[in-house]
Amino acid sequence: QVQLVESGGGLVQPGGSLRLSCAAAGSIFRIYTMGWYRQAPGKQRELVAHITSGGRTNSADSVKGRFTISRDNAKNTVYLQMNSLKPEDTAVYYCNFYPPNLGYWGQGTQVTVSS
Repeated sequence: QVQLVESGGGLVQPGGSLRLSCAAAGSIFRIYTMGWYRQAPGKQRELVAHITSGGRTNSADSVKGRFTISRDNAKNTVYLQMNSLKPEDTAVYYCNFYPPNLGYWGQGTQVTVSS
């Protein structure tokens, strides 16, 4: 059984940066494609970026050039480096498999971009 725990969120000013982490407890993590998702107030959850077991990545147009997903399989961790943050990036950020598995949504980590 794999458990996913997100961390690293917080309050940041527009233009600032944050790095989110998703720690996976479970030895099979490394074989899966993983994704970062977000849900803003009043909106549906959306895919932000995903990364294959081999490190190939893809990201949503809204974050291209600003966000970078990466992983460290030795540490069972997926990261989301977020730069040039905008107020519209404010959301709860979650990690999950890609495609997502309903049973693995965690509590997420809140990111608030505001001056």
